[in-house]
Amino acid sequence: MSLPCVLTLVANRRHGTLPKEAIDIARNLVKGEPPVVLSEGEAVDIFCPTPGPGDATPATIRAALAPLKVDAILTKTRGRRKAVLVSDMDSTIFDGETLDELAHFTGTGEQIAAITQRAMNGEMEFDESLRQRTIVLKGQPESLLKDVLKKLPFTDGVKELVQTMKANGARTALISGGFDWFTGEAAPMLGFDEHYGNKLEIKNGIITGELIGDILGPNAKKEHLERLCAERGVKIHASLTTGDGANDIPMLQAAGLGIAYHAKPNVRQTIDQQVNFCGMRAHIFAQGYTASDIVGGE
Repeated sequence: MSLPCVLTLVANRRHGTLPKEAIDIARNLVKGEPPVVLSEGEAVDIFCPTPGPGDATPATIRAALAPLKVDAILTKTRGRRKAVLVSDMDSTIFDGETLDELAHFTGTGEQIAAITQRAMNGEMEFDESLRQRTIVLKGQPESLLKDVLKKLPFTDGVKELVQTMKANGARTALISGGFDWFTGEAAPMLGFDEHYGNKLEIKNGIITGELIGDILGPNAKKEHLERLCAERGVKIHASLTTGDGANDIPMLQAAGLGIAYHAKPNVRQTIDQQVNFCGMRAHIFAQGYTASDIVGGE
């Protein structure tokens, strides 16, 4: 009979291999079994008992492995493979913030970056921060959005995550507090089934600086997650969410597996499961997939 929990260790394949020292430290902390290789030199599973009082927590495991730059995700063995994926966009599927890049192009970079930082750290109401960052775009051509899209790279492994989960029957959605213009471009490139974002008003090819309709904020992200699970016919614990900012916290807390991805400090303080060193492949391995299961890779 398998043990009830599993600790997944992942090293960033771009920067080296998974050290044996990390595996030994982790096994000792969780009283785990010998490692099961998911990807040679990159990821292993360590099956272990349910942590009890006084046992190592996800935070203490992370702290022990941080000097080795290894991510560790502790999950229940049962129900590891998720049926719904909801991902944030900025600094999650994109390696950067679309709003900050837009501001850079318009010469208001420092001003807007400061607002973004306050919003992502939970120091400013999301609705107000978005309106302040949108108004500075007034009068800019729509072509500016295309310039930003060309500049921002996708996060390593994100297409593999989306495609692998879809190949195994999952419903996938890109849901952003940014603009739906970008989600509409990125979602089909990566294979997301659905996408949602805030509607930026554009008239005759010119950005007006206004938003259309209600603002998609933290609660809306969680509501979309609940809807997707209901439509897929699964409970919310069968979902995986990932994001980096304060507006992602409600959906990260609600999901069966919510992963703070290279997240802001206040998010890391709130969410137990984190990826701080690796790309999106860590989300795949956390569900028990092996390297040979991965779809959509280069």
